[in-house]
Amino acid sequence: MNKKAVRYLVFFGILLASFYGAMMYYTDFEKVKLPVVNTVQSFHFTRHDGKEVSTTDVNHRVYVAEYFFTTCKGICPKMNKNMKEIYEQFKSDSNFLIISHTVNPEVDSIPVLQHYADSLGASLNNWWFVTGTKESLYKTARESYLLDDPKNSSVNINDQFLHTQFFTLVDKQGRVRGIYDGIKKDEVKKLVEDIKELLAE
Repeated sequence: MNKKAVRYLVFFGILLASFYGAMMYYTDFEKVKLPVVNTVQSFHFTRHDGKEVSTTDVNHRVYVAEYFFTTCKGICPKMNKNMKEIYEQFKSDSNFLIISHTVNPEVDSIPVLQHYADSLGASLNNWWFVTGTKESLYKTARESYLLDDPKNSSVNINDQFLHTQFFTLVDKQGRVRGIYDGIKKDEVKKLVEDIKELLAE
């Protein structure tokens, strides 16, 4: 290869490196935001300590919402094993919360939810187990957290049973920013990173 060709290669190599460096410098990757997927509608539920809680009680907090039932022997134990790992990472942060909604309010009474919360070592500060009417629980799952097809609401509520392994991430303004498979480790890891991003906003 002659000297002229070498000079051209060196020149274009430097040009390419300079372009890439400029792109890295001027692109603020920290400002890349999670998309806003939905807005959480007003809700009222009863927490596992018997206190009534509503949308106003979660204002200005980042939280993860899930749906489960205490007698579940399938996906729920796996989900809540992963949820506990998330809880352990953020339990000292007063701006973070987990809300676990029962899908089976006929069985999951306040004492049952309290016992379940105690079995996971969940503190009221950062992890709530809530119940309410089946209609309100399912409506919130479908229309706010997007954890089921809203069209299923047309089915007789007595014939319905919501069973989902997905977690929903909500920001401090009550906006849904992500939905994650709660039994997949890679998605749970992504959820943890996204929680950190929203807490920093």
